Amino acid sequence: MAYKIDLDTHTDKRGNLTVIENVLPFNIKRVFYIYGVDESVRGGHRHHKTVQAAVCIQGKCKIYNNDGQKQEVFNLDKPSVCIVLMPKDWHSMYDFSPDAILMVLASENFEEKDYIFEKYD
Repeated sequence: MAYKIDLDTHTDKRGNLTVIENVLPFNIKRVFYIYGVDESVRGGHRHHKTVQAAVCIQGKCKIYNNDGQKQEVFNLDKPSVCIVLMPKDWHSMYDFSPDAILMVLASENFEEKDYIFEKYD
C-alpha cells in the first residue's frame, strides 16, 4: 500500500531546504515532472515492478490510490511530503492547482510493458 513520508526539511531566515536522501525504498532511475494540467486526471495505472515517489514541489494535487484491498486519497499540498507508490498501487492524480508541479521519482526506466491499466474490481 502507498504511504506518506514527511521529508527532512531545514528552515531558517533564508528559506527552506527539503532533502530526499536515504528515505526511499529504491534507487532512482528516472525523474519526471507533471505540470500545466487542466481538469484532466493523470495516471490511471499500476505497475508490474516500478516503485514511485511523488512530491508536489509547487501548488497542490491529490493522488487516489487502490491496492486491491484498500482505497485512499492523499492530499499533496506541501513540498515536504512524499507519497511512495508500490507496484500494486493503482493510482491517479487529479485536482491539480494551476501552478502545480508534481515531481515523480521512479525505480525503473520507462518500459511500456510495465504498465497495467485495468482497475481493481
